[in-house]
Amino acid sequence: MRSIPWKGALAVAATAFMLSTVARAVTAQPSTSPNAADVRNAARVEAPRRGQRDDRDALPHGELVAGNGVVEPADRETRVAASVAGRIARIAVREGQRVRSGEILAELDGAAERAALAAAEADVSVSEAELARARRGTRAEDLDATRAETEAARARAALSAEVLARTERLAGTGDATGDELSRARRQAEVDAASMRQADARGRAAVNGTRREDLQVAVARLRAAQARRDQARAVAERLVVRAPIDAEVLFVKYRIGEYYAPNGEALMILGDTRALRARIDVDEREIARIRLNGDGFVTADAFPGRRVAGRVVEIARRFGRRNVRTDDPAERIDTKVLEVVLALSDAAGLVPGQRVIGYVAR
Repeated sequence: MRSIPWKGALAVAATAFMLSTVARAVTAQPSTSPNAADVRNAARVEAPRRGQRDDRDALPHGELVAGNGVVEPADRETRVAASVAGRIARIAVREGQRVRSGEILAELDGAAERAALAAAEADVSVSEAELARARRGTRAEDLDATRAETEAARARAALSAEVLARTERLAGTGDATGDELSRARRQAEVDAASMRQADARGRAAVNGTRREDLQVAVARLRAAQARRDQARAVAERLVVRAPIDAEVLFVKYRIGEYYAPNGEALMILGDTRALRARIDVDEREIARIRLNGDGFVTADAFPGRRVAGRVVEIARRFGRRNVRTDDPAERIDTKVLEVVLALSDAAGLVPGQRVIGYVAR
């Protein structure tokens, strides 16, 4: 009988050991008994050292639904933007200032637009003057001058007619040449035409402006007013105004910077006279939330303080978490429902501040 080499025997032994270890691991039951040292550590209460303050908040007692939240103005934040791009020429407000609806917040550079508006307004003034003159008609002085011109033309025509008659008589006796007779006839015709023209002008002055001329003057005025309104609208787009009564929370741009309306806010407003807290409630807890229910929030900045609130809004749709903590064990794939608490005494809280909200079941 041949003997097994020592290397083969070693391999067989190692294999048998591994198989036995795996079998024990598979058949062994996990221990559910806590370690005694862990139990002692969990029950230990760490008191603050002398001279130090304990900023930890004890968990509230009672039937409560909790969630991370953020402080916001009474009607959320309003992100104000300009409708056109341009260089910032003026910032009329500062952070923390309260503004009224319609108040100017900022202005973009608009020298060319203002010049176009001034030219359009001047055109309106000219058109208004022309229309007023057309409606008023000819002045008395102009009428007198027109009558005088008509009489003068009539006198010249009469004189020319007399000269023509005399020249014709002289030409019949041979005392006037044919050229003199021809000049006399042409002069008489010219003076007669001038008389008819002056007479027509006089009648037009007496009768006043024609209806068609008035219509033309009115149309010109309306066109000038439309051009003025268009220029004014273009210039107004360069002025950013407050859409609501609110407080200026954040001003992003400074004078001289270039702004482009690509979805980015020029500044952020919010009505901070009343604050709310928007809480993320886990989808498993929504059945315990009711409208007008009591609640409160706590903030790390105010240890031991509870800011009372009331449920004034429950979202109609699930969404992702709005508030993220730095806890690596936090679940970010959980659906949440937004619950809004109207805070009764939010002194010291700031929009955007993170809080923990608790709502009574």
